[in-house]
Amino acid sequence: MTRSLLVPDAERTTKAVKPEVNFGFYLKLFWTTFTLSLFTFGGGFVIISLMRKKMVVTLNWIDDEEMMDFVTIAQSSPGPIALNGSLMVGYHLANIPGALIAGLGTILPPMIILTLVSLGYEAVKSNPWIAAAFHGMRPVVAAIVLQVTWALLKPVLGKKKIAPIIMLVLAFIALYFFKVNIMLVMAICVAVAVILSLVEIQKAGRG
Repeated sequence: MTRSLLVPDAERTTKAVKPEVNFGFYLKLFWTTFTLSLFTFGGGFVIISLMRKKMVVTLNWIDDEEMMDFVTIAQSSPGPIALNGSLMVGYHLANIPGALIAGLGTILPPMIILTLVSLGYEAVKSNPWIAAAFHGMRPVVAAIVLQVTWALLKPVLGKKKIAPIIMLVLAFIALYFFKVNIMLVMAICVAVAVILSLVEIQKAGRG
């Protein structure tokens, strides 16, 4: 077992290192995204959690800041978050070929499984064992989503800046209690973030 698997997430301070792009890397990227997609149940945020564990913690191809950026872009773009996230990671690592291979690795498992399930769905749809299995997966999926939420939130809290925390709380209130459209909330957050960044740049320039 490598040292990267033994070190807790909170203690990992090494900078991410982009791998050398060659045929072996493409095979590894495809196999990584394929297996992540194959063993993911419960939606896009579950694969994001597993992707972070693999890409950030184990392989050290990207860091948490980059992972958070990719999740933000994937969530705010049309299409499934799992596929969008894989495309972002693949493109970051190896441009268009990397994005195509990561995307292919992500879509193949559900496409194969859903094809097989659709063929035999009529025979198993009323099976109590199948229904019980899916019912039992729900609490696990909820726990995984909470885990990845906390893992992505820790870097924001670690910066000890009050503005991102206020934006987080206000966005949650708007989405959960007032049912504001998520795209409107994201647009406002982007606008506020741009303004705050410009203010910080101006202050740094004066200093």
